[in-house]
Amino acid sequence: MNKLSIDPTNGACGAIFVATGAFFAIQALGLELGTTFRMGPGYFPLVLALVLILLGLIVVVQATRVAGEPIGPIAWRGMAFILPAPVFFGLTVRGLGFVPSIFLTCLIAAFASTRMKPLAAVLLAAGVTLFSVVVFSYALGLPFQRFGPWLPF
Repeated sequence: MNKLSIDPTNGACGAIFVATGAFFAIQALGLELGTTFRMGPGYFPLVLALVLILLGLIVVVQATRVAGEPIGPIAWRGMAFILPAPVFFGLTVRGLGFVPSIFLTCLIAAFASTRMKPLAAVLLAAGVTLFSVVVFSYALGLPFQRFGPWLPF
C-alpha cells in the first residue's frame, strides 16, 4: 500500500482556497439567495465561494499526485511594498487626486523588487500614470479629479 504524500506548497494553497471559500459561503448564506432568475444579494457571492472551494479541492487533489518544490523563503520585501500600495491609493485618491496618487502608488510598488533602480522606478511610475490618465480620464471619461484639494495648485 502506498503512503499518501502531499506537496506542501500546493496543499497549503488549496487549503487556503477552501477555507476562504467556506468563510464567504457561510457569510453569503446569511443573505437572501433568491432563485436563478430572481437573484438575491447572496446568490452570486455564494456561487463564487463555491467555485473557489471547488478550485481549492482540485488543487489539493493535484497536490497528492504531483510532487513539487518545497516552500521557499517568504518574500517580505514584496509584501512590505505591494500590500500597502493599493491601500495608499485608496486613502489618498480623493485628497491628492488621481495623478499624484497613481504615481506614488506605482512608485511604492516598484520598490518591491530588489533589482529596481530609482530612475527606472520613476520612469515606470510616470508611464503607468500617463497610461492610466489617458485610458481612465480621457478615453473612458471617468469623473476622477486629476489633482485634489490637498495640493496647493
